[in-house]
Amino acid sequence: MKYSYTIIYVEHVTQTIEFYEKAFGFQRKFITPENDYGELDTGGTTISFASLELGASNFSKGFDKVDKTKKTVGIELAFTTENIEVDFQNAIDHGAEVFEKIVEKPWGQKVGYLRDINGVLIEVCTPVTSASLS
Repeated sequence: MKYSYTIIYVEHVTQTIEFYEKAFGFQRKFITPENDYGELDTGGTTISFASLELGASNFSKGFDKVDKTKKTVGIELAFTTENIEVDFQNAIDHGAEVFEKIVEKPWGQKVGYLRDINGVLIEVCTPVTSASLS
């Protein structure tokens, strides 16, 4: 078995893909002609976005959408970077909202939290190294 995708259901797929391109520098793999599903090339695991309508058609029991006006749900996307301050600010400049400012953890890792334009929680952090865990 291999973990391949994370799919997040959003109101506007194309707008969300464009946000992640500008805010984090990811490249789009594709967006369907119907603009109801798209994927980003992020490295090993694909982040995908699907429309709320597509979600409704997939889930007969329904689902709660991510809502940036409400408390964040207990799941996050985590992105590592060597340039956390620059990349964190770039995301803010392109529409992300600060959820928690960047702090240095006792093991030396720097971590900050943002919410994307839909309210999805994003961790931006430096990589954990064996030296930081010693």
